[in-house]
Amino acid sequence: MEDAKGMLMRVASSIAEIDEQVYHKSSAEAAQLARAFYDSMAACEFLPNSPTLMNAGTPIKQLSACFVLPVEDDMEQIFESLKNTAMVHKSGGGTGFSFSRLRPKNDIVASTGGEASGPISFMRIFNAATEEVKQGGKRRGANMGILRVDHPDILEFIACKDDQKQLNNFNISVAITDEFMQALKEDRSYTLINPKDHSAAGTLEARPVFEQIVHQAWKNGGPGVIFIDRINAANPTPQLGEIESTNPCGEQPLLPYESCNLGSLNLEKFVRDGRFDHAALRQTVQLAVHFLDNVIDANDYPLPQIAEMTRANRKIGLGVMGWANALILLGIPYNSEEAVAKAREIMAFIEETAQAYSRQLAVERGAFANFSGSRYALRGEAPLRNATVTTIAPTGTISMLANTSSGIEPLFGVVYRSVRADSEFIELNALFEKIARKRGFWTDDLPEKVLTAGSIQGVAGIPEDVQRVFATSSEIEARYHIEMQAA
Repeated sequence: MEDAKGMLMRVASSIAEIDEQVYHKSSAEAAQLARAFYDSMAACEFLPNSPTLMNAGTPIKQLSACFVLPVEDDMEQIFESLKNTAMVHKSGGGTGFSFSRLRPKNDIVASTGGEASGPISFMRIFNAATEEVKQGGKRRGANMGILRVDHPDILEFIACKDDQKQLNNFNISVAITDEFMQALKEDRSYTLINPKDHSAAGTLEARPVFEQIVHQAWKNGGPGVIFIDRINAANPTPQLGEIESTNPCGEQPLLPYESCNLGSLNLEKFVRDGRFDHAALRQTVQLAVHFLDNVIDANDYPLPQIAEMTRANRKIGLGVMGWANALILLGIPYNSEEAVAKAREIMAFIEETAQAYSRQLAVERGAFANFSGSRYALRGEAPLRNATVTTIAPTGTISMLANTSSGIEPLFGVVYRSVRADSEFIELNALFEKIARKRGFWTDDLPEKVLTAGSIQGVAGIPEDVQRVFATSSEIEARYHIEMQAA
């Protein structure tokens, strides 16, 4: 049975070997790199995504979590995509799709004289297939389904998960256009477009459509929205086509057949003596970019089209976790302008450091194959090794492994009950206990008092400044959730 140390050594060694096997470094240099990878992961300063942890150095060797597959308006192509989806899920990945190319429900099919069943009916087929295929024998796959807001079936799509018994293997998002947002701002109608021939197919009032999206999101968490025109304005390789979809959790917009390899920095680990250690963070960002670029070469892709696109663009997604814990250590409340400014500062530092190191790798290893014609080339920038370098992922599994707060989210609770194997436990945030003991307000019954109150806000004996920095998700104003994402 592999323990945590064995897992990290396996991963570090298999990813570092790429330096020797592909880039002709010495075995001593590869061994030194493996040690650096291991030390960073063992210290929980950086962790790659779950498929890399599970599969690197094993016979499976599929290391990516994020894939996007095309869905064309053709029966043969639809079921080819369904087959490809099963192959991706079997290998351990999740898939995103845009169903916006499919003709609307009841549209006439010229070849048969029949009527089209529409995008939602095909989503149900993809959902049923996902139900039967486990990822690498370990877990069920996940999907993202996207439909443009100007598709004639948009109202059916918005409500397709209304009873919460349908499409349970799908997250769904509406692709919002600039034209729709302008119509919403002006409180007017907008035009629906039949994707079969791009003809006008009626109109809808923008505000009721938006209100229905908001209502369904409030009711059961979906649909989300992606601003598809904004995404394509920043598409790094527009010469290859438009981005239509994202991966299942929505953090990574990808072209058809692209995949992305993710990893995250644990920001909590870089707060030392009440301030960020920028030198240590810079060093770990560089190491993480090196690691993720190697993952692209170590990867065994489930489809040849995915291998070709991924190696041609070499997208990586270096994200963060432990942000809420980092703010607590800095003494900065999550719901404050200071926290938003700090988020902007730290993520800019990570982005700039990652891009600079990607340019260094481009000198050593060559730019990504589609650099010519990319936005970077058109702006006259120096070559990059990777078409993208950063992302903001949810980090569900790896933040638990690192025992830190999830992604960029605030704390969901300071004290809460947890049920495991028919046993109930009281879970307590480790930083809260540490601060309580250090500041002298800890009592053995404090967790139970907080649990009974449902919050630390207003609990007698807890200093006001501590209450402020331990504000939880439901206690933080909506605007700070949004501003933090934007920052």
